[in-house]
Amino acid sequence: MARRHKGNPINGWVVIDKPAGVTSIQALAKARWAFRAGKAGHAGTLDPLATGVLAIAFGEATKTVALAQEGLKTYRFTIRLGQATDTDDAEGEVISTCRHRPTDAEIEAALPAYTGDIEQVPPQFSAVKVAGERAYDLARDGVALDLAARPLHVASLRLTARPDPDHAELEMVCGKGGYVRAIARDLGRDLGCHAHVTMLRRLASGGFTIHHAISFEMLDEIRHRGGSEHLLPISTGLDDIPALAVSAAAAARLRQGQAVPVPAIDLEYGDIAWASLEGQPVAIGAVKAGRLHPDRVFNPEI
Repeated sequence: MARRHKGNPINGWVVIDKPAGVTSIQALAKARWAFRAGKAGHAGTLDPLATGVLAIAFGEATKTVALAQEGLKTYRFTIRLGQATDTDDAEGEVISTCRHRPTDAEIEAALPAYTGDIEQVPPQFSAVKVAGERAYDLARDGVALDLAARPLHVASLRLTARPDPDHAELEMVCGKGGYVRAIARDLGRDLGCHAHVTMLRRLASGGFTIHHAISFEMLDEIRHRGGSEHLLPISTGLDDIPALAVSAAAAARLRQGQAVPVPAIDLEYGDIAWASLEGQPVAIGAVKAGRLHPDRVFNPEI
């Protein structure tokens, strides 16, 4: 049997402007194909309906995915007022309608209730697991789910436009695990008119923004001519945590799994930081008693 080719040793991030109708897994697979990469992963799923920032990690950058997912996300979205759907977006079936349309002032007055640290019930059609099964699989089978509320931090939520009485455009900055569809559903409920999402675009995810993104179509061109100029450093996924400059000797110890002293900086016990040698990541770990204890280390040849 022929030995399977494992891909090129590519390390770094590429940001795709995911188009509507493409799943995050499909976008990941095409990016991996385009760069002829080996190991790959993405930092946060987008629904097929959604477009925008999908950050994809290759090689050693996959070690930073979990931390990159913790960063704030910025979404711009449009809601259709007066209609509820079973999926809370335009892909679902309309299950309820209402003639009432709130004013701009009423919408803006309702938004503060959705900012700060809130509790959010995921949509019925979501990837949440229930007794080992995905909620969307159970929902497709007609099972009515009583999903538990989950904590969500919303840094800001504002009305940005009102193109017509039936639609409102909003922008939200939130933490990990937020469902824009649930915001639309609950906002429609509180406004007494029902609502669902018709357009959703992610503008930023942690340190990755739409300005970093390449088009999905460009991946075909990259497959044939290469695209290393579109790769972002591994450290891009670590923008939200402190960086600690270390010496070559300390870097060698960290890579062997040994803790090293860190400078006297404003970090509390257990805080996560990453060690940097001449700008290159060496290790990620927790600071305890003035020492960095490595949890993940990076190949010194990157």
